[in-house]
Amino acid sequence: MIDKNKMPVAVGVAFVWFTTQFGGGFASGAQLVQYFVAFGIWALITPILAQAIGAVFQWYGLRFAKIHDAYDYRTFNNKFYGKFAPIFSNLYEIVYILLLCLAPSVAFATGGSTMKSLTGIPYMACTLIIGLFIFVVTIFGTDFVRKAASTLSVIIIAGLLIVYIPNIIVSWGDIVSNIRTLGADPAPAGPALWSCFIYGSFQLASIGLLYQHAQSFQTEKEAGKSMIYGFFVNSGLIMLSTLGIMAIATNPELSKDPLPVITLIKGGVGAGFMNPMISILIILGAVSTAVNMIAGAVQRVVVALEKPEERRNDGKPTAKTLICALLCTILAFSIAQFGLLPLVKVGYGYLGYVTIVVVLVPFLIRMIGEAMGKIEK
Repeated sequence: MIDKNKMPVAVGVAFVWFTTQFGGGFASGAQLVQYFVAFGIWALITPILAQAIGAVFQWYGLRFAKIHDAYDYRTFNNKFYGKFAPIFSNLYEIVYILLLCLAPSVAFATGGSTMKSLTGIPYMACTLIIGLFIFVVTIFGTDFVRKAASTLSVIIIAGLLIVYIPNIIVSWGDIVSNIRTLGADPAPAGPALWSCFIYGSFQLASIGLLYQHAQSFQTEKEAGKSMIYGFFVNSGLIMLSTLGIMAIATNPELSKDPLPVITLIKGGVGAGFMNPMISILIILGAVSTAVNMIAGAVQRVVVALEKPEERRNDGKPTAKTLICALLCTILAFSIAQFGLLPLVKVGYGYLGYVTIVVVLVPFLIRMIGEAMGKIEK
């Protein structure tokens, strides 16, 4: 297992951002296509702009958290929004609930689509299998999954590098040809930049999960250092992946493909071993994401409902935990039946709109006020 405690703090926090953004949904390639590659030649710029949005706003949030000793999102919001806290603190709770509903559902859909591609089993049956596994692990194995999450993410990333680098090399001629074709008749910049902005915005829905890590900083300056590291690492991987997908960018069916990376592999090199390898890693990443998000929802609900004397110390789940985990799993399973592409494009899109109002705009107003000397740090 990777021990983030042995890393420099700034590198460790950058790694947290890294693993938060790049899960099973990213590994499938669906997010890259829907928010970047679908807009043609602009995909060579917009993924980096999206990382810049994340880096700037997360830096500001982490710095504020350190300065004001606000290491959970409720405390942070109450201090950050000031007299507007009664409104915006509760609005962020809604954002967080939407995230808790959507992220596991996308994980279900990613795992289900990948299992269907790998085995040929119908999609609903695949999501049902994924759901049963997620429910069991959520009840009995969350500690292991949490400990394994960082290691698993690194394995997924290593798998992506193994897939993309040789395929980029072999498909370089197609990539260059597609770039020239897309550049000769570029799509309008406006929709491409707006899609990039929405992607950067919905990624900020999980900003509240980062604040706890600011407690380990020696000074608030480490917030900037961590986001610089994170920007370069995230930008490097997202551009490598985007470049790989550009090999199939002119495929007329690409926008309807829930697993572009599998399509890339099947037309590239090493499909015989790469396809099962990346499929298994995507499924594991999706399961890990879903378990962590559902376990978080269960924890929030059960702590509120259970009296201290009802809680067990033997590691076995209580009846309330079982019921809540089952309901959350059924909810995620039900939402997943809409399919991966609608969840990625429409679901995350609406989450992005809400996050603009609750996070991005208030942060921007405070940044400008601080720069003008009207608001203290």
